[in-house]
Amino acid sequence: MSLGKDILQGDRRALARALTLVENQMPEADEIVREVFGHTGRAIVVGITGAPGVGKSTLVDRLTGHFLSLGRQVGVLAVDPSSPFSGGALLGDRVRMEGRGSVVFMRSLAARGHLGGLARATPRAIQLLEAAGKDLILLETVGAGQSEVDVMGYADTTVVVVVPGLGDDVQAFKAGILEIGDVFVVNKADRPGADQTMRELRQMLSLGPRKAWQPPVLAAKAQSGEGIEEIAAAVLQHKDSAERNPEVGTRHVREAERFLRQALADQLVAHAVARAKAAGRWESLVEDVARRRKDPVWAAKELEGGEERE
Repeated sequence: MSLGKDILQGDRRALARALTLVENQMPEADEIVREVFGHTGRAIVVGITGAPGVGKSTLVDRLTGHFLSLGRQVGVLAVDPSSPFSGGALLGDRVRMEGRGSVVFMRSLAARGHLGGLARATPRAIQLLEAAGKDLILLETVGAGQSEVDVMGYADTTVVVVVPGLGDDVQAFKAGILEIGDVFVVNKADRPGADQTMRELRQMLSLGPRKAWQPPVLAAKAQSGEGIEEIAAAVLQHKDSAERNPEVGTRHVREAERFLRQALADQLVAHAVARAKAAGRWESLVEDVARRRKDPVWAAKELEGGEERE
């Protein structure tokens, strides 16, 4: 039986192997994803994002337990900072979730410098989890700040987590994070200033355009589990609201176009690099860019045109 068929049968080892192939961008990954693609697109993907230290991992753990109690088949993807030497994910406090390993498939992916705090393999990893039967996927992002807006392209619902005491940092959300949040959570709500943080977020949200869905601002103490049920309910309510929105279909088309563009770009880049290496030009162009004799855009145009430019 092929790896793809094993995944469709719920084989955890096959899923783990396929995720490794996808993360390492191995050629075999293309065939596996192609084989299971028709069984994807059915799960609710929940993005959990926010600055480092706000308690995202604990929140994901508590939400995982709650959704399991509702009968959901849960998968967790946690995108971590990468080691600059090995490229591997730094697992950190992921170990606390190991106790759920028998019922939850959890995987840490290395961001590997990819902008937006999301591993390049994330879309395919989501598809593999869906093919394995997961109907709710929690996607925890690295918490890199402004670039976290990329999570919107992969998640049906985006949960933005903050903590009291942000002060002027709350204003930074205006430039990006504020616009992508579907649910806002003020975690560690027993800290001083929690009520003020919630008021500030609600005020800022009220200044934006009126939408069919108005993002709620919820308080939580993830460590003790307080507020988890309300957050989970808001996530499911947002999903229901989105399904009644006629623009949802249009959004899915935009996402499909973006994925197709990215796949096409990857293939064109790989082809151009292979062609340049075969012609013995790649190393010299890299050297020219490194020594500032040519700028990268001009060097790329040389590759595209297949000719030398003075």
